[in-house]
Amino acid sequence: MDIRGLRMRALLRALIALMLGVTLMTDNADAQQASWVVSWAAAVQGPYPTGNPSAQPDQKFAFPSATSGAKDQTLRLIVRPTVWGRQARLRFSNVFGTKPVTFDGVYAGLQLGGAAILKGSNHAVTFAGKPSVTIPPGAMAWSDAVTLGLRDPNAPELMGRKLAVSLHVAGESGPMTWHAKALQTSYVSPPGSGTKGQEEGEASFPHPTASWFFLDALEMRMPAGSYAIAGFGDSITDGTASSMNGDDRWPDVVARRLYAVHGNKIAVVNLGIGGNQIAGPAEYSAAKPFPGGPSAKARIDRDILGLSGIAAMIWLEGINDFSKNGNASVDTVTSTLVEVVGHIRAKRPQMRLIAATVTSALGSNNVNHGFIEQDEKRRALNQFLRTGKLFDAIVDFDAATLDPETGGIKAEYVPDSTAGQSGANFAGDKLHPNRAGYVAMGMAVDLAILKAKGAGVAAR
Repeated sequence: MDIRGLRMRALLRALIALMLGVTLMTDNADAQQASWVVSWAAAVQGPYPTGNPSAQPDQKFAFPSATSGAKDQTLRLIVRPTVWGRQARLRFSNVFGTKPVTFDGVYAGLQLGGAAILKGSNHAVTFAGKPSVTIPPGAMAWSDAVTLGLRDPNAPELMGRKLAVSLHVAGESGPMTWHAKALQTSYVSPPGSGTKGQEEGEASFPHPTASWFFLDALEMRMPAGSYAIAGFGDSITDGTASSMNGDDRWPDVVARRLYAVHGNKIAVVNLGIGGNQIAGPAEYSAAKPFPGGPSAKARIDRDILGLSGIAAMIWLEGINDFSKNGNASVDTVTSTLVEVVGHIRAKRPQMRLIAATVTSALGSNNVNHGFIEQDEKRRALNQFLRTGKLFDAIVDFDAATLDPETGGIKAEYVPDSTAGQSGANFAGDKLHPNRAGYVAMGMAVDLAILKAKGAGVAAR
C-alpha cells in the first residue's frame, strides 16, 4: 500500500474512533440523565381477603387458608406498564403481613396470553445481587434493575402489552398483602407446587385470580423528560363496574390519550382502592383491617411519595367519607385535604396537584350510598374544590357524568360492564360509572394541565 493509502486508512481509523467516542459520550450522557419513573402501581391493602374485589374467581383452591396464605407456590401476576424502558425494577410489599415472607424464583417476561410468556422474554430478577429476598412484616423491598431485553422500548406495538411477573413464595407467607380489585386476571400454581417462575408455559398455573398479591409497583429506567401522572382515590379510580381485562378505567383512557400525543414518555398509574376514604378509618392494621384500605392520609407517603417520577396527581375521593360507613362531616374532609396537600407540597413542591370533583351517588341501590344528606355533602365538597385555591387545577368529573334532571349519574353510565351480563342483578348500582362513563371521565381531562412543573423527584 502506498503512502497515500496509509494516510487514508489512518484517517479512517481516526474518524471511526472519533465517532465511537461521540457515541459513547452520548450513551453515557443519556445514561446519566435517565431516571426511574413508575410505570404501573397498585395501592396495597389487606391482609387478604379483606377488601372489595370485582369478578373474583373462587380462591379456595389457590389459597385454602387466609391465615396460611400462599404456601410453596408461584404467583404469575399480569400487569400493564404504561411506559417502557430497557430496564425495570419491582417493589414487593409485606406491609400488612404478620410474619416474614420470602420470595425467590422471581421472573419478569412479556405475556403471550393467559399465563403463557413470550418465548425468550422471561428474565430472572435479583435483590442486592441475590436470587431471593425476605421481607419483614410491615416492610417493602425493591428488586435490582432487570434488563428486559427489548430491542426498542419506544416501539408502538409495546403500548398496551402486558408483563408477567412471577414470584415463588418459599414456605408459608402468612396473611397476604394484596390489592383486591385488579380487574385483571392473574394466575397461581397450586399450593406445594414449588418454583415455576422460570417456565414459559401455562400448565403450572391453573388457578385464576382477579387480584394482585405482594407486588405493588413497577418502575422503568426512562430518558430525561419522562414522568408519571398518578390517579389517586377510591373505587371510581380503581375501576369498579368497568370491564374485566378491558383496561378502561378513567386513568387508562388518559394514558392512551397521552401516548397518542407524546408517545412513550408519560406514564399514568392507578392508585385507587375500592371503598377508600380521605379521612377514615382512624385506625388500620393487619389486626384491624377495613375493606376500603387505609385512609388517603395514612397511605400518601407509600402510594405517592414513595414512587419515582410522579409529576402530577389527580385526586378523586370523598364519596365514601360521606357514606353511612364513613359519615364524616364536610369540615373533617376538607381539613384533611388541606393537611395532606400541605404535606405533599412540603415533600414534593414541584408536583402538580389536581382535584377531581366527586361524582353523584344519588339514588344508588348500594345500602351505604345514595341518600340526600350524602349528596348535599358531596356538592359542598365540590364547591370547596371549585372555588378554593388549594389545588393547581380542577377536573370536573361531576359535570362529565351528571344528569341534571335526576341529580344522579347519566342513565347510559349506569349498567355494569364488569360482569358483562344483563338483568336485575347486573343493572348497575348508580354509584360507579360503567365503561362508557369512565371513557367520558377520561376524555374530560384537559391534557394541558398534566404538563410537569419540573422533573419528578425519584424515590431513591
